Amino acid sequence: MSLSTTFKARLTISNLLLYGGLVTALAIGYVVFRWEVLGAVLASLLWGAIAFLIVLFRKPEIGVFSLLTYSFILPFFGREMVSIPFGIGIEVLLIVSWIAALFKASADDWRYAKNDVVGLTVLWFLISVMQIANPSGASIMGWLQELRGAALHALLIIPLVFVVLNKERHLNIFLFLIIFISVLAALNGVRQLRVGLLPGEQVFLQQVASTHLIWGKLRVFSFYTDAGMFGASQAHIALVSLILCFGPYKMWIRALLLISGVVLLYGMLISGTRGALFVLVFGAFSAVFLFKNYKVLVIGLVMGVLALGFLKYTHIGSGNYHIYRLRTALDPQDASLNLRFQNQMILGDYLKDKPFGEGLGTIGTWGHEYNSDKFVSTIEPDSYWVKVWAMYGIVGLTIWFGMMLYIQGKCGGYIWRIRDRGLRIKLIALLAGSIGVFIASYGNEVINRIPASLVVYVSWAMIYLGPKMELDTMQAREGREVK
Repeated sequence: MSLSTTFKARLTISNLLLYGGLVTALAIGYVVFRWEVLGAVLASLLWGAIAFLIVLFRKPEIGVFSLLTYSFILPFFGREMVSIPFGIGIEVLLIVSWIAALFKASADDWRYAKNDVVGLTVLWFLISVMQIANPSGASIMGWLQELRGAALHALLIIPLVFVVLNKERHLNIFLFLIIFISVLAALNGVRQLRVGLLPGEQVFLQQVASTHLIWGKLRVFSFYTDAGMFGASQAHIALVSLILCFGPYKMWIRALLLISGVVLLYGMLISGTRGALFVLVFGAFSAVFLFKNYKVLVIGLVMGVLALGFLKYTHIGSGNYHIYRLRTALDPQDASLNLRFQNQMILGDYLKDKPFGEGLGTIGTWGHEYNSDKFVSTIEPDSYWVKVWAMYGIVGLTIWFGMMLYIQGKCGGYIWRIRDRGLRIKLIALLAGSIGVFIASYGNEVINRIPASLVVYVSWAMIYLGPKMELDTMQAREGREVK
């Protein structure tokens, strides 16, 4: 037996947990002895972490579900608790989940990760890494911070989903989780609007009053980083919930989905995020197209046109601030919209001789913090499409845009091959939501920010796994019939 084989045989999950438990017990004893009450609190947290790791190494999918939950409520911790960089928890959970998957997943599980969406994700990550050599000489810290949302998270989570979440029950848990947490976020938003803000939320609002207090009205942000992300995410999951209402599920499930969808639409409304409307509009039109039903197509188009016409050509409900603000999203004379067009013209003139852009972290939040000496850092992108253009240049934007269209088109192809109506509608809901988020990212940074980014990445992988899930269901049915 070779040395590597012997090492692998001894390095089992049980042995790791045993050795880890012994080390932890000694560490906890010292901490409690050294710091008394504080030590007891730290010991409790440590034991909780150990218990979580035990469960995670037995069921690696717990890591992804924990990650998704954490991504929704992460900003809340940053506002209400001590100034700890909770954002790094995303990468920690991903890495730990990968380690668990390496020990637990079978060879059959790993083969599902050999596909073109993983290949494109790796390609985009390599392109992003090479941007460190961009001639603009941007800050390495800015590049590193931007790399996380631009490419790293997708690289870490998409292959992981293929390995540990490749069954339909995982899809069902995923859908339940994102809808449940989003409804909680909507209710928390209602609390902010009707009851008041917590101390950390008050401090946050003072910092962003110019964008979150419009005409004296609060733009609700709930658990999220800001009202824009809250509104877009609420619209995204509302669309998923409402599409699922058309599935062949029990009446009480469909009723709960409908109620959830309405609650989430209200959450979108009180966010004051106008761009969230486009998540709904383009996502809904995509869903109508994916149903491949002429009657549904006609009815859906008529309803969509009527809804847009109501907002565009009437003033009904404009006495309500939230409806009025949403209506301005369709106003071509809107000052904010025209300012964005002007900024794009300025960027276009500046970037015409920079086919590879200015580099990662030179525009937007990280541009302000790490590259304030760069011209592009003085221009607000107000769009992830524009941000990609500024950072990667026209070459990078073309590659990225082509990748987005290819992945979503391939997902549509997989959905059309699914015959199981219940599964097909679940996947239609996920793809429609992803398309809505992609289109809405023209007006705001959405598809690159948590939780929307992680939900979209998981959605793509789940759709790719759709044929495998359907085959598993068919084989299970045949097995029951044989018995």
